[in-house]
Amino acid sequence: MRVNYFPQKLIYLIAIVLFTVGNTQTAQAQDFEKIKEFFTFHPNHKAVAKDSTLYASKFIAAPVMSYSPETNFAFGTGAKYLFKFNGSGEETRVSNMPITLQYTLNSQFFVYSGFEIFTNQEKWVIEGNILFQNYPRLFYGFGTNSPESAEEEYNYYQLLVEPIFLKQAFTRYLFVGAGVRFNHIYSVDIEEGGLIDQTRPTGYDGSTSLGVEVAALYDNRNNVLNAQNGWYLETTRGQYFEALGGTHNFDLTRFDLRHYTKPFADKDDIIAFQMVGRFTRGDLPFSEFSFLGGSEIMRGYREGRYVGRDLLASQVEYRKTFKNSRFGAVLFAGGGDIYNDVSDFQFKNLKPTYGGGLRFMIDKEERLNLRFDVGFGRGSSEFYLGIAEAF
Repeated sequence: MRVNYFPQKLIYLIAIVLFTVGNTQTAQAQDFEKIKEFFTFHPNHKAVAKDSTLYASKFIAAPVMSYSPETNFAFGTGAKYLFKFNGSGEETRVSNMPITLQYTLNSQFFVYSGFEIFTNQEKWVIEGNILFQNYPRLFYGFGTNSPESAEEEYNYYQLLVEPIFLKQAFTRYLFVGAGVRFNHIYSVDIEEGGLIDQTRPTGYDGSTSLGVEVAALYDNRNNVLNAQNGWYLETTRGQYFEALGGTHNFDLTRFDLRHYTKPFADKDDIIAFQMVGRFTRGDLPFSEFSFLGGSEIMRGYREGRYVGRDLLASQVEYRKTFKNSRFGAVLFAGGGDIYNDVSDFQFKNLKPTYGGGLRFMIDKEERLNLRFDVGFGRGSSEFYLGIAEAF
């Protein structure tokens, strides 16, 4: 499960890509593998040497760099732990635990992990997000017609903890469960006399959201990091109460629907589709409003360019893979909007997004790509560097 307010994805050491330029194809492959292995550790290599049926887990740690318009360039260290529990075979997908520590040119820092863990035979899925950051954000006002000229910056600290435990139920790829979500916003710094200071929405100077979530997940993707086929549908419903220690009473419903298919039997090209929704009711604090834009969906708009209670957005992406090469390309298009209430939805008001990008596969076994995208919105354009696909 991804979080809209954290658009950054890691980018592996840029020297890895630069190192491949100007060499022969054979030299590129050999040199790249040497560099990748330098940053890769195999915690269970001794056990794998004795039992070849075990999955060779990988702990990849390296200097990293990313870019998104919300953060500017970010530098730091990152790690990704890919593993399976002992006793898991081909029927169990690879668990993914990334950890990121970065500092940005906008004087931000963030520590983040968005994990997805499969137990043996996928009897359980444990997923969630852990985030601690100091995050300056731009604000243009509420509503679908907020003007660019209203831009102002505000800063805050955020601690988010969201574990969800899902048990396999009824059929192979269906999981149901529950979790908790704690989202604490504090040390907020706003512009004196600015739009936030004038309107002072509830929770503008900090808030704590603490609630219980129920969740359902259907996931039969063949690969979690870069699927070639399958469906993914997750929906969560959270109830937040002051009685639990929060500052506001409200409810939050989210869904994320994706589908992946190969249009040609003799090619590895992929068509990927995604639709997301976010719907809120009750006494909603400022930090829990829906923010449109980012590096995952509605690329081309800065995250938070438009702010409302509810959000609907979708996108489709064509992913082209070149044979006998680590390089690929994508084209994407979509649309979305924010609403005070989703019943206000109208097709004619959808904000468009479109663009394209390049890919470089850094791990063929896991199909893990470096990503460079350029997105265009209505009167805006942005570019993004990262690791792994947008969805």
